[in-house]
Amino acid sequence: MSRIGKQPIKVPSGVELKVNGSNVAVKGPKGKLQRDLHPNMKIEFQDGEVKVTRPTDGRLDRSLHGLTRTLINNMVVGVTEGYSKQLNIVGVGFKVVLKGKGLVLNLGHSHAIDYPAPEGIEFDVDSKKNTIVIKGANKEVVGQTAAEIRGFRPPEPYKGKGVMYSTERIRRKAGKTAISKG
Repeated sequence: MSRIGKQPIKVPSGVELKVNGSNVAVKGPKGKLQRDLHPNMKIEFQDGEVKVTRPTDGRLDRSLHGLTRTLINNMVVGVTEGYSKQLNIVGVGFKVVLKGKGLVLNLGHSHAIDYPAPEGIEFDVDSKKNTIVIKGANKEVVGQTAAEIRGFRPPEPYKGKGVMYSTERIRRKAGKTAISKG
């Protein structure tokens, strides 16, 4: 039995959860999320708890058991607390500006990068510290948005310039050394 899959998910008050076969819809103060899960998993909602069970001990069902439980838990946490990721922009002349709901990034390219906010995502920008905070209810979309913004200028190991996660540490490399001949 999966250690994660057998744990029930407690649904807090103020969160509305509907299970329709393999479709789960969660609505809370931070938004609403819906997801189609694998039809093999049996999802039961009663007494403010969600339980996920599997029909057999086959390899596929075992691998889906913990995954299904975690996806539902992420939805419940997302609509109650929400998820966020922070990016730091390091480099001389690198800056970010909030334009409408999207971002305008100047990262040393020949042009500024306009990045529109995906649906359900909100940006907070601190231009003095050059930080971006990405907030949203869907954990996957928050992570994907952070990865796409980081992908415009990943941090490089020599000077440490680029867009990096706030928890990321860049391993610095020594640059070239000049060799003088006699």
